[in-house]
Amino acid sequence: MGTIRNIVILTGAGISAESGIDTFRAEGGLWEQHRIEDVATPEAFERDPDLVLRFYDMRRESIQTKEPNAAHLALARLDREWAGELLIVTQNVDDLHERAGAQRVLHMHGEHLNAWCTDCDARSRWTGPLKQRPACPGCGARALRPDVVWFGEMPYGMDKIYSALRTADLFVSIGTSGAVYPAAGFVRDARELGAATLELNLERSQGSGWFDESRLGQASELVPAWVDELLAPR
Repeated sequence: MGTIRNIVILTGAGISAESGIDTFRAEGGLWEQHRIEDVATPEAFERDPDLVLRFYDMRRESIQTKEPNAAHLALARLDREWAGELLIVTQNVDDLHERAGAQRVLHMHGEHLNAWCTDCDARSRWTGPLKQRPACPGCGARALRPDVVWFGEMPYGMDKIYSALRTADLFVSIGTSGAVYPAAGFVRDARELGAATLELNLERSQGSGWFDESRLGQASELVPAWVDELLAPR
């Protein structure tokens, strides 16, 4: 691996699983109690908004009881100490990266603790329920929905992500299934652009074959070890 200055990190559900946040795709995960079509599409919200809002109210309440784990804390340390460019792109809608102290974070699938007003397009920090149709803090309309990217909607920040990938020397994927696009395609983009690629995951993902190296194990062990290695004096 050559000189590394600019890093893009993609994190998925696996990094938050050890904090007690259910993963959507693992055995026993949320999708087993609710079909994707029932809770995570614009059509579902139009068809049964009460069900969708109740589902996300539960998730929003739950994540506020969780704490960052050693993997989140290690990435926050990297964010503080890394002098080059760094972008932590997360597919997760929890706020554990931020609560650990990371600042260079982009939530490509939105955030549980935000509400989006479909009337005035404002986004507000939101920690309470939405099912009772509270008023938008900005315009007063009762048109708030979870600020979460549903299937069939465009992820946030794609221009910024691809710009970071174009200048990255290293792309690292942590705790992702490699099944959800466009994020699953980032490793191929990074490789084609000349970046080194590293996977840190509990088990081999669908995209493992695209990585230069895969390290398998718990994120809370793999990520701190990798950050220690990266920040070690040369």
